[in-house]
Amino acid sequence: MAVGGSKTAIYGAIIANFAIAIAKFVAAFFTSSSAMLSEGIHSLIDTSNGMLLLLGIKKSKRLPDKEHPFGYGKEVYFWSFVVAIFVFSLGGGVAIYEGIHHLIEPTVPNSENVIWSYSVLILAIVFEGTSLIIAYKQYKKAYPSAKIRNIAESKDATTFAILMEDSAAVIGLFIALFGVFLTDMTQNPVFDASASIVIGVLLTFVAYFLARETKGLLIGESVLTKDLEKIKTVIDEYDNVEYYGNIHTMHLSPDEVLLAMDINFKDSITVGELEEIIAEIKSKIRALNPFYKYIFLETDGYTGKVDGRRFIDED
Repeated sequence: MAVGGSKTAIYGAIIANFAIAIAKFVAAFFTSSSAMLSEGIHSLIDTSNGMLLLLGIKKSKRLPDKEHPFGYGKEVYFWSFVVAIFVFSLGGGVAIYEGIHHLIEPTVPNSENVIWSYSVLILAIVFEGTSLIIAYKQYKKAYPSAKIRNIAESKDATTFAILMEDSAAVIGLFIALFGVFLTDMTQNPVFDASASIVIGVLLTFVAYFLARETKGLLIGESVLTKDLEKIKTVIDEYDNVEYYGNIHTMHLSPDEVLLAMDINFKDSITVGELEEIIAEIKSKIRALNPFYKYIFLETDGYTGKVDGRRFIDED
C-alpha cells in the first residue's frame, strides 16, 4: 500500500476528532464530568496525532541523498512511534489521573446539564464510527484479501495507527456513555471516575500495541515468512543455481523493502548468462511484489554447510 493511501483516513480522523474534542470540552464544562474531560483530551490528542502522521508521510517522501541512500521511508515509522508515546502519556496517563483524582475528591456531575453529555457522546459515536468506517475501507482497498486481525502485517504504520485510534475512540465513547448514565441514575460520581480510568487503561493498551509494532519496523523488520517462501520458490526454478540462502529483508517503508541474499551458481555458466539470470531473478521477485525496491544478490562463492540447495544457517 502506498503511504499516501492512508491520507484520506487521516484527514477524516483529524476533522472528526477536532470537532468532537470541542464538543466534549463544552459538555465537560457544563457537567463537571471527568469521563467527558478525559474523552475531550483523548479527541484532542487524536487530532494532534493525525497531524503528526501527515508530517511523517510528507517527510518520508523525500528522495534518497548521500546521507540517506535508501531514502526517508522510515520517517513514517518514527512519527508513528511518537504518536504511540503521545497516546500513552497524554491520553492514557491524563485519563487515569483524572479518574483517580475524582475518586479521591468526588464531584457529582450536574444532572440538569447531563443532556450535554448524552448529546455529545451520541454525536461523537456517529462521527468516530464514520471515521473508523473510512479508515477500514481504505485498509480493505489496499489489502482486499486481508482480515482485520492481520492489520499489523500490512507494515503500514499510519493505517494501523488510525484504525487502532478510531477503534479505541469508539470503545471509549461507549465506556464514557455508560459511566455518565450510571452516575446520572445513581448520583454516585464513582461510576464517572471509574469510566475515566477504564478509558485511560484502554488508551495505554493501544499505545503499547502501536509502540510494539512501530518499534519493530523502526529498527528493521523483515517481510513475512510467507513472502520469504515465495522468494525461495522463484530461486528453486533455476537449475543453474547450485546453492542459495542467507535471505535478509528489511522494510524501509510500507512500500519499500531491501532484499539481500547469497546465491552460488554452477561454474559451467558464462558471465553473460550469469548477468541475464540475475536480472531475470530480480524481475521475477519484483513481480511477486513491487515493494522489493533494492535487491542485492551476493555471488562470491559462499562455502558454508548446505542442506539440499539451501544454506542451513540461513535466518
